[in-house]
This record gives sequence, C-alpha cells and structure tokens, in this order.
Amino acid sequence: MKKTWKAFLAPHPPLIVPGVGKGDEIPATRDAYTRVAEEIRGENPETIIIISPHSVCYADYFHISPGTSATGDFGAFRAPHVEFSVRYDDELANRIGAVAEKAGVHAGNLGERNAGLDYGVMVPLYFLQSPQIIRVGLSGLPLIDHYRFGMIVRKAADALGRNVVVVASGDMSHKLKADGPYGFAKEGPAHDAFVKECIERSDFRSLMAVDPALCERAAECGFRSLVILAGFMDGLRTQGRVLSYECPFGVGYLTAAFSGDGDEPSLLPVLLDERKARLARKRATSDPYVRLAINAIERFVRTGKIMAPPAPSKDMPADMLKKRAGVFVSVKKDGVLRGCIGTIAPARKNIALEIIENGVSAVSRDPRFPRVEEEELDSLVYSVDILSSPESIDDPGALDIVKYGVIVSCGNRRGLLLPNLDGMDSVEEQISIALRKGGIQPYEPYTLERFEVERHA
Repeated sequence: MKKTWKAFLAPHPPLIVPGVGKGDEIPATRDAYTRVAEEIRGENPETIIIISPHSVCYADYFHISPGTSATGDFGAFRAPHVEFSVRYDDELANRIGAVAEKAGVHAGNLGERNAGLDYGVMVPLYFLQSPQIIRVGLSGLPLIDHYRFGMIVRKAADALGRNVVVVASGDMSHKLKADGPYGFAKEGPAHDAFVKECIERSDFRSLMAVDPALCERAAECGFRSLVILAGFMDGLRTQGRVLSYECPFGVGYLTAAFSGDGDEPSLLPVLLDERKARLARKRATSDPYVRLAINAIERFVRTGKIMAPPAPSKDMPADMLKKRAGVFVSVKKDGVLRGCIGTIAPARKNIALEIIENGVSAVSRDPRFPRVEEEELDSLVYSVDILSSPESIDDPGALDIVKYGVIVSCGNRRGLLLPNLDGMDSVEEQISIALRKGGIQPYEPYTLERFEVERHA
C-alpha cells in the first residue's frame, strides 16, 4: 500500500500565542491551526520537520539544526515565560545531510551560533506539540535548489522508514495595507493571490515559474519554505487546500494543507528543461554588450584566461571601442544575485575592456559569493549597466529611484547603488543602503551624487 505524505503551510504571527498576544487577534488563522493540529495527530508522526525563514540562513547552504534537543522562549516579544523545549531527530537530520551531499546540494548542521529556537518554529510548536522535530533553515540559493532540497528531505525520511510531516513556516506579503507596519505595494496582494491560486490548483509548476521581482516587492517570508514543501511532495499525486487566509495587520497569513500519494512523474526535469529553454531564448536575443560579458565570463570560468579585446566588427557598436565609462556587470542565477562588480568611473581605455574586466571580477572576486563554477554557466543571466558621469546634488529630492543611481561619499569611503532595483521603494531606502555599502553612518557628514545608467539585459 502506497504511503500518504502530508505537509502544511503555516504562518507564524507571535500574537496568536496566548501570553504574547491575547490569542484571539487572528481568529481564522487560529481556527486553521486547530485543524492542522488535528490532521497531524491523525497521522501520528514520529517527527515534524519545520522549515523556518527565521532559522539560520546562509547564502549557499541549507542549515539543519544540530544536536539532540533545543529550547526557546518569546522573550524577544516580552513574554519570556512562554517557553519551549524539544527533542531533535538527529538520526534523520544527519541522513538528510548525507543524502544532500551525495546529490551535490550543500546542506548540513555546521555554523549554528545561536541554538535557541526561533519564533518561526515556536509559533507552530505551540499548536502542534510534536514529540520531536527537525529545524531547517532557508538559503540564498535559487528556488530550484530549494525544490531539490525538499526532494532530498523526503528521500532521507523514506530511507529510514520515518513517519514524518513537513510544516513550512512562513508569512505571505508584508505589504498589504498602507497603514500597516511595512506599507503597501501593489505586488503584495498580487503575490498572495498567486500563491493561493497555485495551492488550490495544486500547481507547483506555475509556483516555480514565479517572477522573482514579485516576491521581492511583496516582501514575503514564506515563499521559499513553500518551495521546499513542494519539492517534498514531488512525484506524488498532490492535493492542496487553503484552510484560511487573512491580513488584519497588513501581513498575509495563509494556512494550507497538502496530501500526496501514488506516483506521478517528477516535476524536476520539466523545471530544468524550462529553465534551460528560457535562458537560451534570452541569450539568443542578447545585445552586443551582454554577449561580450557572456563570452568573457565563460572563457574565464572554463579556461582561467581573460579574453583579448574584441576586434572592430559590424556587430560591435563603435561606442564600446571608442568611449570610456564606468560599467557594472551583474550576474544572477534563477533571479538571485550571483555576483556584481563595477567601476564608478572608467578605469580602462574603452567600454569593451571595462565589461571584460568587470565581468571576470563579478564571477571571481565578489566577496559576497564563492567563485562561479563551470557547471553553473548554463543557469546564469547577465546585465550590463553603463554609467553616466556622476553629478553632485545637494538635496535627496533630486533623486528618483527608477531614473537615478546614487553615490554617497564621506572622506575616502563611498557607497553606490544602481537605479531601478527590485524591492527598492523609496529614496530614503536607496540612500540608507548606499550608506551601509560604503561603511558610512547616517549621522556622519556625507555628500550625494547621482548618475543615470544605460541598462543592457
């Protein structure tokens, strides 16, 4: 008889927990949690695997909390008396890490500085009261890797014959009301409606085709948890049900249940083929600026050599060989930044050389990321920004986050932010991020410059 696997998407508003709030502020969600708890009790799981966006998160690694037990409380929410103590299923946690390593997915239990339970785990625990759990964090890796990690979790549980349930903890958009704590963005309601529709249609294929900018501008925190859940259900006939949705404070709280059994073809090959075709179409329509970045980066990654300056040709715009300008080359993988390096002012004799050198640096010298490996090349997309000469401004009112980038300077420290970035909502936010990038405190005297870009993507 085929096993039925169960998984749940659950929000984590601390107010829903008595002692933190009154417990009745979010009634539909509380009722849905009661239903989830009843369904889980009916499964009598040995372990609940809780995926939390507020657990340890690394850019290139899925963290699984180590050890045999953990504790936590809501002291950060002025309720230290609301405490939790759990056992960890360390055998299954170690098996997940081993299966992931064999599959080439970076995951394990290294690097946990704070072993205390986070509220993304404790809110579900208040209702579910599991005998033992595994706590899993998200990563900065692309969505496809989160999906693959979900597949690995089920494979490891199956190998041990472990009866498990997955709970994907996470809230939806934080930008649903103008008077909410995070304000309003039109992408907020659009994001939440999209996720609900995908769940109701059990349509993980559409879920995985989401525009990353939609998630970014919606300011959600549960999408990648849901993608891991989707991977956990891969290859099963899955039925999704929305149990509740409400947004009383401008944050979306969505509770859903998933049940899967039988055999269906894995969605992963389809997702990989679609990504490959999408990138091939984009590459085929790239302009000479982006093609030069691609050629320079791929030559360097494959051979370790920097390509020679391009020769003049009918396909090479004259400006690339005659003009000088600052240039930024950005590399993304499935909508996630993989490297970005640039020059504010020209450092080489023409734009073409600027693209070559900065493209190589973006994939090998960006301190935020490991070097790009050859097997990643087929999954990368590129953009090239040609900067105008910066001009000094005296008033932030002269900025426009869509039209102008900003440079902040204090002594020899400088921070730059390009214009028209996903998730950027205000000039104040633009300046704040540029200050942080330059290591400049907001109270220090700093000057402002603005610039425009010619974007090639």
